[in-house]
Amino acid sequence: MFEAVRNNKRIAQIILAVLIVPFAFFGMDAYFSDAPGGGDVAVVAGTPIGALEFDQALRDQQDRLRAAAGGEVDRALLESEALRRSVLDNVINRRVLALYAAENHFSVTPQELQETIAAVPSFQEDGRFSLQRYETLLRAQGMTPAMFESRLAQDVRIQQLSLAVGDAGFAPLSSARRFLSAQLEERTVRELRLSAARLAAELNVGDDEIGAWYTANAARFQRPARLQAEYVVFDREAVEQQISVGDDEIKAFYDGNPDRFGVAEERQARHILLELAADAGAAEVERVTSEARAIAEQLRKEPSAFAALAREKSQDTGSASRGGDLGFFGRGAMVAAFEDAAFSQQKDEIGDPVRSDFGVHIIQVTAIKPASKRPFDEVRDDIAVELRSQAASRRFAEQAEQFANMVYEQPDSLAAVAEALKLDVRSTDWISHDGGSVGAYNNERLLDALFADDAVANSRNTEAIEVAPNTLVAARVKAFEPAVQQPLDAVRDQVVAELRREAGSKRAQEQGSAMLAALGKGEAVEAGFGEQRKLQRAAPGLPGMAMQAVFSAPSASLPAHVGLGLPDGDYVIYRIEAVDRPQIADDDPRVKGVAEQYGQLLAERDFAAFIAELRKRYEVEVKLAPLQAQQ
Repeated sequence: MFEAVRNNKRIAQIILAVLIVPFAFFGMDAYFSDAPGGGDVAVVAGTPIGALEFDQALRDQQDRLRAAAGGEVDRALLESEALRRSVLDNVINRRVLALYAAENHFSVTPQELQETIAAVPSFQEDGRFSLQRYETLLRAQGMTPAMFESRLAQDVRIQQLSLAVGDAGFAPLSSARRFLSAQLEERTVRELRLSAARLAAELNVGDDEIGAWYTANAARFQRPARLQAEYVVFDREAVEQQISVGDDEIKAFYDGNPDRFGVAEERQARHILLELAADAGAAEVERVTSEARAIAEQLRKEPSAFAALAREKSQDTGSASRGGDLGFFGRGAMVAAFEDAAFSQQKDEIGDPVRSDFGVHIIQVTAIKPASKRPFDEVRDDIAVELRSQAASRRFAEQAEQFANMVYEQPDSLAAVAEALKLDVRSTDWISHDGGSVGAYNNERLLDALFADDAVANSRNTEAIEVAPNTLVAARVKAFEPAVQQPLDAVRDQVVAELRREAGSKRAQEQGSAMLAALGKGEAVEAGFGEQRKLQRAAPGLPGMAMQAVFSAPSASLPAHVGLGLPDGDYVIYRIEAVDRPQIADDDPRVKGVAEQYGQLLAERDFAAFIAELRKRYEVEVKLAPLQAQQ
C-alpha cells in the first residue's frame, strides 16, 4: 500500500490538498473524541463534533497559515467566517471518511505503521529515525506514543480510502492531445479601440441633465452615519504579559514531574529477520525456527560475522543493507516480543531466536544508553513559558467575568475597567457601520452594538463582545454624525464625470457596433487598426473576455472581425488575420503532462463528489449558532 502512495504522489497531493491537513504529524485532529464543554458545532451519523475538537482544528490551521506566511498573516483572515467554515468542513469530511473506512474494514499492519513513522522527517536525526526525538515531539503535543500511533493508523486508513477514490481519475490521451492543440493555437490580430474617455471629453453636459441625474441617483451621494469610539481589549496575551513566574515555582514543577524531563533507557540493536506468517503451520514454524537457532549458534561462535550474515539472510529489507542495524530505540518503539527480548539481553549477547508478528528474529544489543534526566538549566525556560501560559489561562477565565461585569455595571466610562485590569483605552477615527472596524476588529456584533440607539444616544458602553478566541472588546461612542445627503454643489464634479462616462461608453458602443457591421459587409472604416500581435490560448495577452471573443470567433474566412465592450467603457474590434493550429503527435511528451493535469482535475471532482455522498449517507448536521458565536 505504501508503495502505491510513493508511486502516486500526484494523487496523494490532491487528496491532502482537498483535506487541508498534513499527513503524518502536526495538527492531526482527534477523530472521535467528543470531549464535553463548549457545545457541539456539528453532528455526524448521530455523534457530535464538539467545540473543543473544532477549536483545536482551527488553531492548528491558523498555525499552519502563520508558518506558511512566515508569521505575517492578516488577523482578519485568521478570524474570518470563511476560514472557520473551511476548517469545520474539513473536520466533518475527516469524520465521514473515518466512518466509511471503519465500516469497510480498512486496516493498517504494525509493520506499515512502523515504516510510516520511521519515514517522517520530523522524527529523524541525520536521516535516521530517532526514538528520543519522536518521544520529545509527542510530549510537546501532549500525546503518548500509543495515542499518536492510534491516530496515525486512522489517518493512514483514510489515506487508503482517499487513494482508492483518487486513482479513478483518468484522462484519455486523445482528449489531452485535442486540449493541448487548442491551447497552443495562435491567432494573429490587430486591434481597433474606441476610447469612451476621448468621446466623453467632446460632450457638453447641461445643468438640467446634471440635476436630473443627481435626483435619480441621490442615494449614491448620501454619506452614511459615522462615529468615533473608544474601546478596550481584554485578551489572553495582555494577561500573560502581567504574569511573572518565580524560580521556586519553576524548580518545584521540575522536581514534581520527573517523568516529563527524564530520558528513558535506549538500546541500539541489530537483528536478522526470517519471515514467518502468523498462521504458518507447525512444520513451517519448526523449519524457520531451526534455521534461526542455527544462525544464532553460528553467531555465538563468530559474532563478527553478524553484519555479513544480516546482509545475506535477513528478510528485513530496511535494515539488511545496514548489517541489520536498527539504531537506538526505547520501549514502545518495537513490537512487544522484540522489545522484551532486546531489553532483557546483555550488551553484545546473541539472544535466543524470538518470534514476533513479522517473523523470527536473532537479536544482538550493540549499545546501551542508560536512563537519564535532562538538566534543570536546559528546561527552565520551557517550564517558565508553560507555567506562565497555564497561569494566564486561569487568570483570563477569572478576569473575563470581571471585565464583562465592570463594563456593564459602570456603563458611562471604560476608565475604571482599564485601570482595574491594566488595559489601554484606545480610540478610533471616524468609522461607518458597513466596512468599519474597531481597531483591528471588523466584527459585526461589535459594530451593531456601537451603532445601536442606546449606545449612540447615551454613549453607554457596549457589552463585552468576543471578537476572537480569548479576546473580549468593549467600546463606547465618543462622537456621532447621522447620515447626511451631500448637496449637489459638493458632488457636482462627480455627477458630471459619471454622466460623461455613461455617454462616452454609449457612444463608443454605437460607433463600434456600426464599424463592426460595416467590416462584416467588406466595407472599409475610417479608423485604423494597430500593429499585429500574436495571441495564444495558453498565454493570455488580453483581458479574459477579449481572449474568449478572439478565440471563439469563426475563422473559416479571414480576415474575420469580432467586437466587444470593455468594463471601462471602451469598445474594441479585433481583426483576426491568421490562425495557426499546431499538429500534436500522440507521442509528444507534453500530451502526457496535460493528461496528468486533467487527471488531477478529474480526481478532485470525483473525490469532492464522493465526500458529498458520504455527507448525505452519514446525515451531517451543521449547527451554525455555536460556530458563529465564537467569531
